[in-house]
Amino acid sequence: MKPYTDETGPEDGGGEAPARVAGPPGTGTTAPLADRLAAAVASADAPDVVFAASVRGRRTLCDGGTADATATDRQELRYEIGSASKTFAGLLLACLATSGHTPLGHPVDAALFPDRPPGRDPVTLHHLITHTSGLPGLPRDLYLRALPRRNTNPYAGYDARRVVEAFARARPRRPGTRWRYSNFGVAVLGHALAARTATPWDDLLREHVLAPLGLSGTALRPGAEGGRDATGHAKDGTTPLPPLDIAGFAAAGAVRATPHDLLAFLEAHLEPSGPLADALREVRRPVLSHGRGEHRQTHTLTWFQQPTPRGPAYFHCGATPGQQAFLGFCPATGFALAAVSTRRYRPADPFSAEALTLLCEGP
Repeated sequence: MKPYTDETGPEDGGGEAPARVAGPPGTGTTAPLADRLAAAVASADAPDVVFAASVRGRRTLCDGGTADATATDRQELRYEIGSASKTFAGLLLACLATSGHTPLGHPVDAALFPDRPPGRDPVTLHHLITHTSGLPGLPRDLYLRALPRRNTNPYAGYDARRVVEAFARARPRRPGTRWRYSNFGVAVLGHALAARTATPWDDLLREHVLAPLGLSGTALRPGAEGGRDATGHAKDGTTPLPPLDIAGFAAAGAVRATPHDLLAFLEAHLEPSGPLADALREVRRPVLSHGRGEHRQTHTLTWFQQPTPRGPAYFHCGATPGQQAFLGFCPATGFALAAVSTRRYRPADPFSAEALTLLCEGP
């Protein structure tokens, strides 16, 4: 497995776990939570950084960065969360499944190509969201198209039609037998659900996830609904980059949200209730594991699961060409953590590892 990168380019490292945890997980600390958040912000070395925590509903947010923020409240901006968007896609799928509308085992071909005879070993919706479809990380023909925009918008121009056509040409090997992180697969999931429900992806997510959770500070397109979007930056931390154009890969990485909305999303997972209660419980259930020894990883329908002395923690990382995000929660401690940064991922970047350490140590 590759070291974690999660950049949305042709060499996308996907949402794999951070390469290290800084210190023994779950050992705790005597420092106040606000001080630990401030230290994590300072270590990120990015123009804009926010670490936002919730302990049984009580929130603490700390922001900072190298950019002049005198005219901008960093906590009110919407940040691109990249592959962490897949936790929203997984929750949507769980909503449709637990309501009886769309079974997890529904064949993808039946949704996208209803007139085509089903194959002997079909890819299912469950395969797509759990990265066991047998599909590659990205469609093969995306690489050449992405090269001119490798460091800005590699997905722009690869629209929904191209994603579906690429899936139609694909020959997945033994679906359900091997874990391989795939932005391609989750992108196909979005189009399959849209086709099965005859509802555009954006509308599906708003109706079944964003609206029920009251996430008014979350959008799926830059500049949408009058919100203010954070500006991403290149690896040098100073060169601004354009907003992400995710094109046909919306389900895999379109979400942009304020830190408060990200906390509200995580708090819902800590205390499942209301119309999404069954789905919120479903996405916490372990469904597969892979690797050996210290590299062994456990996954739920949509989260990575990390053991701690006080019970499992759940997390997902994300990145775009100019921003990074971390989402995580630990039900046993009632602790949720959302972190965002406006600088492109770099080798040995401490951002995700610091966030995972904070999550595992607990409040």
